Amino acid sequence: MITGPTFEEMLHPNKIAPEIRLRALDAKKSNPLDPINLFNITWRGGDNHIHHVVLPPELTGVKAQIVVMYGKEFPSGSHKVGPAYSILLEKEMFGEVDPAVHRLVWPSTGNFGIGGAWVGGRMGCNSVVVLPEEMSQERFDRIEGYGAQIIKTIGSESNVKEIYDETWRLRQDPNTRIMNQFEEMSNYRFHYHVTGNTVVELVAELQDKGIGNGKAAAFVWAMGSAGTIAAGDRLKQAFPNCKIVGLEPVQCPTMYNNGYGAHEIQGIGDKHVTWVHNTFNMDALMCIDDEACLKGLQLLAEAKGRETLVKRYDADEELVEKLGDMFGVSGICHILGAIKTAKAYNFGADDVIVTAAADSLDRYHSIVARSQKEWGKLDEAAASARIEGVFHGVKTDWVQHATPNIRQRWHNLKYYTWVEQQGKTVQELDAQRDPAWWEKHQQMVADIDERLLAARQEATSAS
Repeated sequence: MITGPTFEEMLHPNKIAPEIRLRALDAKKSNPLDPINLFNITWRGGDNHIHHVVLPPELTGVKAQIVVMYGKEFPSGSHKVGPAYSILLEKEMFGEVDPAVHRLVWPSTGNFGIGGAWVGGRMGCNSVVVLPEEMSQERFDRIEGYGAQIIKTIGSESNVKEIYDETWRLRQDPNTRIMNQFEEMSNYRFHYHVTGNTVVELVAELQDKGIGNGKAAAFVWAMGSAGTIAAGDRLKQAFPNCKIVGLEPVQCPTMYNNGYGAHEIQGIGDKHVTWVHNTFNMDALMCIDDEACLKGLQLLAEAKGRETLVKRYDADEELVEKLGDMFGVSGICHILGAIKTAKAYNFGADDVIVTAAADSLDRYHSIVARSQKEWGKLDEAAASARIEGVFHGVKTDWVQHATPNIRQRWHNLKYYTWVEQQGKTVQELDAQRDPAWWEKHQQMVADIDERLLAARQEATSAS
């Protein structure tokens, strides 16, 4: 059995045995398919620095400090590799998966499937990724490059029901195991412990540098699997006044008003409420236009867009250049959501709004090319219009503040997927109303780590 880091080692990689950490850091560039790279699943770099950027106010147009942790430095190029690893690790620890016997199926709209293909291959498993046929070509290329099989289902980002139907068919094989990010609480645990505590430590580090007041005023995330927004549960414990803000596409506002439809923000807005989403801890729901995200991505991806931000708006050139390849479409969505949050809550210069970028530009060159074909390449006038209209012009429409009744309505939407279609019981659904249900899953982090450390000790003794 091939394993990697504990939850605590993913949070604090300096706790990994020094020789293993050095080997992993070397392999990250020299041999990215080496299983030792499992020990690079962390928000921190080799210098123990958290991968993040504080966005320039010249871009955001608000006084609040908007901080983006970026996932492109994770193995596979996205932070979704973390929950993919955690799900497989826990299933191995509890004897549910035997790499020598079982085929793994990873239902996804992209990044989780890519992460599953990478993790499964590194941990000696045969993997199949199920995802919609209209996702970006770069996603399919990356999955195949990691040696996994692909099954394409009809539709695009919001066609998750079709993914579920296919995985339901596949699970009839007794040697198949479904690695369902939308259901598996190990997805929740990774983000509660690793992402959540990373944010807690990051805001303290920023305060030491004179940025913010040492607290997270808000955590903003657009739900795909709704794993990452679990960081909000940890932040509520550390900072009780922290606002947890969920995002959806205007074109598919499922939680906002039971809406439906197709959209272009790959990785979010999957037309259902996931099992791992604690809706009772969310303070607001905001909707973002997918066209604004595509136009915002094009602005930062094109040299003329970045140049205009520097020359016409006096943004720091080195910082702006760094932004050029840092974000994908959903990353722009998170930025726009953070700006909307700053305006909706009237946050000021001492307030820190934290979000993240799940992946980066390398998965969206084809999307940028399509945008250029549709809207043309940018000149200075067009770039200025994008800065003013897309970023500075964010409005506080499509904002739904939570009340007890609204939180309950969000939760009730789980019934249609999980009870009617996926075999959960009403009793299981009702159990999630109790905060203790979520706390139990948080507390399991220590147990999983103990099991992994014991397995390591057993392997060492055997050798």
